[in-house]
Amino acid sequence: MKQGSLFTNNKNNSQPLASRIRPRKLEDFVGQQHLLGKGKILRELIETDQLTSLIFWGPPGVGKTTLAEIIAHRSQAHFIQFSAVSSSIRKIREIMKGADLDQDLGQKTIVFIDEIHRFNKAQQDVFLPYVERGSIILIGATTENPSFEINAALLSRCKVFVLKPLISSDIIRLLKSAINSPEGFGKIDLSISDKALEAIAAFSNGDGRVALNTLEMAVLNSSKKGSRIIINPSGLKQLINRTSLLYDKKGEEHYNIISALHKSMRNSDVDAAIYWLSRMLDAGEDPIYIARRLVRFASEDIGLADTKSLSLAIDVFQACRYLGMPECDIHLTEAVIYLAMAPKSNSVYKARLKASEDVKTFPNEPVPLQIRNAPTKLMNDLGYGSNYQYAHQKKDKLTTMKTMPPSLQDHEYYFPSEQGNEDRFKKRLAHIKRWHEHHDNT
Repeated sequence: MKQGSLFTNNKNNSQPLASRIRPRKLEDFVGQQHLLGKGKILRELIETDQLTSLIFWGPPGVGKTTLAEIIAHRSQAHFIQFSAVSSSIRKIREIMKGADLDQDLGQKTIVFIDEIHRFNKAQQDVFLPYVERGSIILIGATTENPSFEINAALLSRCKVFVLKPLISSDIIRLLKSAINSPEGFGKIDLSISDKALEAIAAFSNGDGRVALNTLEMAVLNSSKKGSRIIINPSGLKQLINRTSLLYDKKGEEHYNIISALHKSMRNSDVDAAIYWLSRMLDAGEDPIYIARRLVRFASEDIGLADTKSLSLAIDVFQACRYLGMPECDIHLTEAVIYLAMAPKSNSVYKARLKASEDVKTFPNEPVPLQIRNAPTKLMNDLGYGSNYQYAHQKKDKLTTMKTMPPSLQDHEYYFPSEQGNEDRFKKRLAHIKRWHEHHDNT
């Protein structure tokens, strides 16, 4: 005998819950109050039907597609949706020509491109003249930074709106709507506690689709008591036992989080640094990549203020190479704590940048003769190595010999701070300068 389903009598039972309860009106849309609240610019554009081409940029499950469909319905425009997989350039051109004809007849066309970042340059370029002429209003949705993924010419003709992850109260409102909606679970006797709804909201990590899918799975796997469906806490716990971390090892979030780690250490915020490190490790980041960044940080942001920091970073890098995960997580944490707590100086980093500027301005300055080697008689006859002064033969281990090209004689690059050990270098450098002031012209 064929087993029944909770949705046997529902003609839309093949559709997931998120599709069945997708809002059709702006008033039912959940979240994004910074864009759709009363008096906000996007709401005003929609309500006055004054839309131009738009890009919705935000994480998955925050309503990008839903918002595009609401806009199309409200404006009574012809709505066309494209897929990067099935949309050839020829097909796009044919449909765009149709949009041109529709415009002549007074029919507005909204073209919605979900995951527009997956369209290649040639595909994106096809839309450009139609956007310029106003034949279409383009609405693109992307989870990737539009600055990197969308052609500059097309992006410049679109207004970018950033959609944020849904907050917990938004998710709970969405779940309650699904429970009460006739298209959702409104026709069944469903029992679920507020605590369970809060747990689903926390698990979803701001993604409404994940929250609705989790609720649907919880209902399908729940126990029945008569005609009543009861969400079993233990069953729900199995569904939400681990939150999926928002982290793309090749995408923008990868760079956001490594930047957060770097800047937390620079700011000597040890707890924040440990948190961002843990985010990367738990999301599966390559420990060698993190270790390399720590080696760089040791010189760029600490330098000579703590001469042990680079050695420690290199030791941890080697430990990561030999051990790998999960063992090396403690070594990385040790390094992050040490580097965050160490005195900070970017004097070495700034010295390198300042010298690099001079190299670009004076790329071919000759090496002064006195510090050139003279391995042959000819080179010796030409004065290579003449007047060389050997510092170890001098009492103060200092000489009056010039080692900088004449055109750069007074240029300085290294300006030590007074942080940590670098105070010793500052005093030593001051002593060397005083020595030259006294001896160079005597």
